[in-house]
Order: sequence, then structure tokens, then C-alpha cells
Amino acid sequence: MRRALYIRLACLFLGASLTAAPVPALAFSRVKDLVEIEGIRDNMLVGYGLVVGLNGSGDSLKNAPFTQQSLQTMLERMGVNTRGTTMQTKNVAAVMVTANLPAFAASGTRIDISVSALGDAKSLQGGTLLVTSMFGADGQIYAVGQGPVAIGGFTAGGDAASVTRGVPTAGRIANGAIVEREIPFNLGSQHSLRLSLRNPDLTTASRIAVALNAYIGGSVAEATDPSTVRLTVPDNYPHGVMGLLTDLEQVKVDPDETARVVIDEQSGVIVMGADVRISTVAIAQGNLTIRVTETPQVSQPAPFSNTGTTQVVPRTQVQIDDGKGNKMAVLHEGVSLQSLVDGLNALGVGPRDIISILQAIKAAGALQADIQVIG
Repeated sequence: MRRALYIRLACLFLGASLTAAPVPALAFSRVKDLVEIEGIRDNMLVGYGLVVGLNGSGDSLKNAPFTQQSLQTMLERMGVNTRGTTMQTKNVAAVMVTANLPAFAASGTRIDISVSALGDAKSLQGGTLLVTSMFGADGQIYAVGQGPVAIGGFTAGGDAASVTRGVPTAGRIANGAIVEREIPFNLGSQHSLRLSLRNPDLTTASRIAVALNAYIGGSVAEATDPSTVRLTVPDNYPHGVMGLLTDLEQVKVDPDETARVVIDEQSGVIVMGADVRISTVAIAQGNLTIRVTETPQVSQPAPFSNTGTTQVVPRTQVQIDDGKGNKMAVLHEGVSLQSLVDGLNALGVGPRDIISILQAIKAAGALQADIQVIG
């Protein structure tokens, strides 16, 4: 009896110690954050319209003939004939209207639209967009937009100076368009779907397929290529396709990534992945810097002197830095990202020099990663 009690107490202490032990954090992500589902996507809409009511900051009709033509056409629809007359109004601006039509947007729902000036308008502040038809890639009208334009910038000035903050020629209309046509797609009747990876990778696609099959308990997912996982909908699954996708979106997967170094030469930004490795390599960094400083001095004759003139005497100071204090650093084989950064920082180099060093290491074949230069 007493022995059994001791065993139970020992088990309780052991369980408490295991519960209190720290658990390493793994980089797991949900499937919904890694893939896009076939058929569930936005569609781009675009339209051309007129913004009226501007306080003299619209298009000059002389430099923007398309604005004048659009204004005349709009007035003719209202029963006003302005053909052959000279129009000088600056309260109208031609604009391009863009929007994203969400997936499964029903007819009558409202979406946000963006408005951007097309001519030489100075600002769209205080303007109102007239009824504008918005077209899809197939040329069909899917939404109609209208409403007051809200801008995030402004411009003000006088004869000698002006101030502009933000972009006053671009604005937005919240809920400014009404969906007139739905995009047909019956998700519930699908028997198979494709999951498209946002970052294509062979290992990640295989891990997603394995995780989905383990969750369902059958062979429902198959990785067909680095960017696609084909999903077969099981028969009689609770709540059909919607229930399956809802459950599978929450499955956790540890995504893999390619060892890559991204360099932005314009800003000097360097981003390196955690899997970047290098072979044994020795690095030395040194630049020859010559600094020439001119500090001219003025030489004047003594007070009340009848001879001598004021002269400017040049003074030149030359400084040469050949990097004698810099040392060569050795980075051993298989070092991690942290060791690589520490080694480069130990040399006292800046981002610009680090870019050159990384490119030189890659040229030497010692950098086991892909370098991607942007900008």
C-alpha cells in the first residue's frame, strides 16, 4: 500500500516536471497562410470617369483634350449642346477608377474604389466622382461607382512658394461602388481543388500534402509540383467542401525555404535567410581613402603700414587612410547566419561593403545560397 502511494507521488512529480520543462518553439504556420485556394480570388476592375466640383484645381481643357471631349459627351446626355464652343472650366478632372472585386461578391454589395487623376489636375480635394462604369478583363460591366473623393494629401502655395504633402491627385471612395454582376463559381459542387503555394517549394508542398492526409486519415492530398497541391473532396464529408476547407485551413505545417540573400543596392538593405551557409573562407576589407582639406587663411600687413597688401594664403591638409588597422577574418565551414553577421561586423564594414563582400564570397563559390539583387 505504501509502495503504491510512493509510486503515484513519483509519477505526479515527474509529470509536473515535464509540464514545467520549456518546449522549443517551432516555426509552424497554418495552411491558410501558405496557400491560395483555386477559385477564391479577387478580380481587377477599371473604369474612366469625371470628377467635378474642384476649386479651380482640375484639368486645363487646352492641355487635356480628352477631358473636354468627355465633358461634352456627358453634357449631351443631359441635353446640353456645347459643340463648337470654347470651354475654359478648371473644375473638372478626368480620372481612372480602379477596384478589387472580392471573391463571391454578391450583386448589390459595396466595394471601395481608388481614383487617380489622368490629366494635369493639381488636386482632387472636394471633388465628386460621377457615375462610372467599371469593367473586368472580359469587357463586361461588374460595378458602378460614384461619390465624394477623399484624399490623403494637400497642396497650398502662393506666388513665391508652395507646399505639397502626400499625393493630392489620388484619392479613395469608401464603399463607393455597387456590384452589378456576380462572377459565377460554384465552390460547393467541386470534387477536387488545387492549393497554390504563395512561395513555391518542393519540401513545403510535400509537407502540406502529408499533414493534410494525416489529419483526414486518408489519401486526399497530393503534391503535383512545387507550387500545387491537389485536394480531392471525400464523399459524404460533413458540410461538404466548405467544411473540408475550414478544417484543413487550420492544419499546422513547418514550411521550408530556400537559402537566399536579398540585396537592395539602392537602399543598402540586406536580408539573409536562416539557412544561409558558407564554406571556409578568409575575408579582408580595406579601402584607400585620401582626404584633402582646404583651409585658406588671410594675411594682412601690420597696422598703419604704408607697404604690403592683404593676401589669401592657401593651407592644404592631406590625410591618407590605407586601412592598415583592418585585419583578415576567417569564417569556418558551415557557419550559421549569426556567425556570418558577427564575422562581417568584426571587420567594421558597412552595408555597402557587406554587399560587395557577399558577392565576392558567392563568386568564390563559398556562399551556399542564392543571391537576389533588387532595385
